[in-house]
Amino acid sequence: RPPRRARSRMRRRGVWERVDAVLGPEYAASWLRDVMLPSLGDTVEGCFDRGEDTVVVWRAVCDVVDVPSMLR
Repeated sequence: RPPRRARSRMRRRGVWERVDAVLGPEYAASWLRDVMLPSLGDTVEGCFDRGEDTVVVWRAVCDVVDVPSMLR
């Protein structure tokens, strides 16, 4: 079993890849860095920096962005 930190990175990458798929690679990087998630009071990157659970962050992203059901 990978160390907790490695598992966390893999999950974060999954969020980044899904946002990439929804918004496109040109916009996704800045969106993850700059757009505030109202329910969490921070950006995706900020939430990850403070240790927020990835599932909680992904649900907050889905509240803000029209994410196709296959990616939810």
